[in-house]
Amino acid sequence: MKELTPQLIHSLKHYSKEDFIKDLTSGVIVAIIALPLSIALALASGVSPEQGLYTAIVAGFLISALGGSKVQIAGPTAAFATIVAGIVARNGMDGLAVATILAGLMLILMGVLRMGSMIKFIPYTITTGFTAGIAVTILIGQLKDFFGLTFPRSPVETMEKVEEVIHTFHTVNLAAVGVGVLALAVLIVWPKFFKKVPASLIAVILTAGAVKLMSLPVNTIGDLYSISSALPRFTLPAISYGTVSAVLPDAFTIAVLAAIESLLSAVVADEMIGSRHNSNMELVAQGVGNAASALFGGIPATGAIARTAANIKNGGRSPVAGMVHGVVLLLVLVLLMPYAALIPMPCIAAILFQVAYNMSGWRTVIKVVNHSPKSDVAVLVVTFLLTVVFDLVVAIAVGLSLACLLFMKRMADVASVKEWNYVEDTQDDQGRLKAVPAHVMVYEFTGPLFFGAADKIPHMERNTGRNVLILRMRSVPAMDITAMNSLRRLYEECQSKDIRVLFSHVNEQPMSVFRKSGLYDLVGEESFVPNIDAALDRAAALKV
Repeated sequence: MKELTPQLIHSLKHYSKEDFIKDLTSGVIVAIIALPLSIALALASGVSPEQGLYTAIVAGFLISALGGSKVQIAGPTAAFATIVAGIVARNGMDGLAVATILAGLMLILMGVLRMGSMIKFIPYTITTGFTAGIAVTILIGQLKDFFGLTFPRSPVETMEKVEEVIHTFHTVNLAAVGVGVLALAVLIVWPKFFKKVPASLIAVILTAGAVKLMSLPVNTIGDLYSISSALPRFTLPAISYGTVSAVLPDAFTIAVLAAIESLLSAVVADEMIGSRHNSNMELVAQGVGNAASALFGGIPATGAIARTAANIKNGGRSPVAGMVHGVVLLLVLVLLMPYAALIPMPCIAAILFQVAYNMSGWRTVIKVVNHSPKSDVAVLVVTFLLTVVFDLVVAIAVGLSLACLLFMKRMADVASVKEWNYVEDTQDDQGRLKAVPAHVMVYEFTGPLFFGAADKIPHMERNTGRNVLILRMRSVPAMDITAMNSLRRLYEECQSKDIRVLFSHVNEQPMSVFRKSGLYDLVGEESFVPNIDAALDRAAALKV
């Protein structure tokens, strides 16, 4: 269990007062950003506004305290909105709570079983495209508040938001634009002169003061949301066999989505701070956080890339920042709601614009596009577009499927089966230095032999006048059952023509496939030789 140690324990070993000040400042800023996001995502998920805050407070605190990432900020995310709304519509709030608790237990089990390494199976092009797509999604989601637009409806999907922005752009509020531009100016200019005080905090204070003192017609948090100040209370949902069976598929979806999104967020965070997270501990923390969130009236949570990036940007470098974020949200909920209500929405939008820009990795995208094969670029573009147009689940599913297909094609292209040139000339372009008896054929197998390359295994359709076939397999690292069936077919064709087959230098994995398939016993142990010299000597002895 040594590997399942929270990052907080490691971070506190060399923790200083300066570190705490940075984490405190970042935690406050992230809490300010998380406040409207948590409320908006709760509404989009079909639950009450305070449930979004309960999620950010409970899950956010626990996932930071127990997680395997230094800077991960957890809370409700857009990826869950549609799923949660569907569960609530079908099974009510008790059904949602049961599904979230089950998902939490699944995540804990995944971490204990060391399944966190599954993130390594997601290619770099997918994480790059996904991150850029999320950045664009964040930007689009903030256009309404930045321009002070009046939406007649509340769209959830990104493309619906784009459509709504276009249709309602005539309602643009110039005062809101002015406040947003002021916040952007502070965010861009302030760090050039003052690096210790976060520009985000100055932007919030300055714009809130301007809107209040000048009575500008600009929406603030308090104008748009009515939030209860009641503390989250422990509530055990009604659990029955019928409820569990009904929500089990939804629980699995929540668990998988939370695992993938949190680990992707952690990977992105690692790249931003040059660190490395403990994926298994992160899954355990995600499980505990989700189960606790459900027990205290919250909804599913996972690592939020936008808030994590904001944490990093504002100086957070340990789990303390995420814990501070949870505590600040609790204080805001109970004590400071009137003051938080003064924060202008265009300022929040401006902060998220900067977050989106910083996390977009546009330089990395350009580098990948300019220096990668077209197939990799295609995976990046498809993942990016699907993230923006649809959602995370579709983007990862399609992107990963496309990447796997392209990888298999590349492996199939690398795999080759070539017959030796039967010459003794040392200048032969094949570099063959071995003399091959006249009655012997030698085929060199190179690369992995799997279903994508199985058709390259030749047929023995005619009598060649040679009665021994050597299959040299030293460059075959792996083989699957499809290729093995093709080898069995080749062996049977040779048997029908009285051609003896020898296998030279079969590696460990292919040999295990030979044994499990029964072909090893069929061919006989004596037909497997350790190297090409032994194979040629054996073949010479078999001359008719």
